[in-house]
Parts: sequence; C-alpha cells; structure tokens
Amino acid sequence: MKRLLLRNLCSMTKFIDIGANLTDPMYQGIYNGSTKHEPDLCRVLQRSWTGGLDKIIVTVGTLSDCEPTFDIVQNDGEGFEYLFELFATVGCHPTRCGEFVPDPEGYFASLCSQIEEHLDKVVAVGECGLDYDRLQFCEKDIQLKYFEKQLELAAKYDLPLFLHCRNAHDDFIDILQRNLDKLPKRGVVHTFDGTVEAAETLIAHGFSIGINGCSLKTEENLSVAAQIPDEWIMVETDSPWCEIRPSHAGSKYVKSKYPTVKKKEKWEPNSLIAGRCEPVMISQVLEVLAGIKGKPADELADQYYKNTLKMFFPKQVANS
Repeated sequence: MKRLLLRNLCSMTKFIDIGANLTDPMYQGIYNGSTKHEPDLCRVLQRSWTGGLDKIIVTVGTLSDCEPTFDIVQNDGEGFEYLFELFATVGCHPTRCGEFVPDPEGYFASLCSQIEEHLDKVVAVGECGLDYDRLQFCEKDIQLKYFEKQLELAAKYDLPLFLHCRNAHDDFIDILQRNLDKLPKRGVVHTFDGTVEAAETLIAHGFSIGINGCSLKTEENLSVAAQIPDEWIMVETDSPWCEIRPSHAGSKYVKSKYPTVKKKEKWEPNSLIAGRCEPVMISQVLEVLAGIKGKPADELADQYYKNTLKMFFPKQVANS
C-alpha cells in the first residue's frame, strides 16, 4: 500500500538512471575530505522515487567499490526497499586499471567473485573502457590490455557492457570490433560526448548511447544528440557529477526547477546541494532531449525506458 500511495503522488513518467555513483562521499556529506553535513543518501533516494525513478544502476569503477555498492543495492537504499529497485555494474574504470598489474589473475578472479555473489543485482560489466584524457592515472598500454580482458567477463556471465570512452574512439572501436562475437548483449557507451560519426559507428555495431548533462554542454553536443535515433538512447545522471549547469548550452531547454537548493555548508534535510547532481535531476536530461528533438517528453521517456529494459532487464520485458 505504501508503494502504491507514493507512486500515485509522483509523476507518471518513469525513468531508469543507468549510471549513478551513489557510493561517492558527497552523499555522506563529505567534500574533498571535509565533512559539511550529515549523510543524506536516504533523502536523495526518496527524492529519486518521487521524481519518477523506477530503477537506478549504481556504477562500480574499481574492485574496492563493490562492497559499499552492494551494501546500498542489497538494502535497496537503506530502508527504502519499498520504493524502487537498485542494481549495479561490476568492473574497473580505465583510469584504475593499474590495479590489475600486481596480480592480474587474482584481480580478475575477484571481479568474477563479486558478480557471482550478486547475480541478482549485477546487470552489466563496467565501468570499463579507455580514457586518453587522463593518462596520468593509468598509461595507455595498461588501459588497452585490461579493457579487453574485462570483455571476458561480459562473455562469461552473458552481460552487457557499461562503457567509458574519452579521446580514444579508434582504439575503443578496434577492441570492440575484435570481440563482437563474444558480446551478444553489446552494451551502452555512457556520458557520450563524441561526434555523429562516432555515434553512428557504435550504433552500427549494436551499442547504445548514454546521455547525461555532460553530453549536452555545447551547441555541438546538442547537434549530435539531436541526430541520435531515439531507439538507441538511454538516459543517466552520472551523479554526483554531470549536472546541467546554467552555462551549458542545454540549460535553455530545462523546465524542472527545485525549490530548495543550498550550498553544502547550509545543508537542510530536504535540500538539494548546489553543484551536486542527484538521480532526480534525470528529468532535466529528458527535457533537453525533448527540446532539441522537438518531441514530447513523455513519448521520449517511454522510448528510453523501453530501451533500457531491453538491454539490462530482459526478463522483465519477457514477462510483461
């Protein structure tokens, strides 16, 4: 009854946030190592539900992320199990692939163990890929080797990929092309900010495109996003990052306003934090896409929801 009551009070538009970093210290009130307010993840999740979130996929970027992620996911949000469903990815971000080096087989085996222990909650392998913008964190050869290694996880567990690509399109596509036969479920390239040609190449190989605030910063970004076919788009926040800021080109299409936004030092229990993105802000991503495509937001929301179910929750599609 409580679940039904709350659903009736919120928007009928349903969302799945395919990428949220809910283990980030900001949701514990910690910013750059300094505590500014009490932990408020429960309140963040409450706002997510009332804003139309049906599911959230929590991003894992390193083996050490797994334990805190599954603490959240298995509790469905620290007491909010009646509200919505939380799931997770398992993988190693390209900037963290150096963690493989001391014991490659041991690290890989540990990733396998995390997937096997949480099969009911793991819906993708990732966040994995290539990032040539931040080679100071992990050199190119290491990224290449252990990105391709992680594709074995997708093959072994029959999971789609949650992918990251920054300034590395040619190598990224080369690796994916070599391994297409072992990747029947393909995956999604999240926080896409590439060219139309890059998007077309990915789509031609069966990969979807994840759009969030960082995908909608410039007029060029908007032009690219407007040309991506709706049946290949999924929406995300990448929270607590990638909010749509007033300086971003996409902001002119944003309609949703939040009544209480405070600086972190002025936090109140029901306030959003200036500069900290939350899953509830996914509605703004939808509004920008609706604006640049000239289509009804509800129509797009339904399409993106179906796209996400098809890739990450096929059993739900089969049973519907």
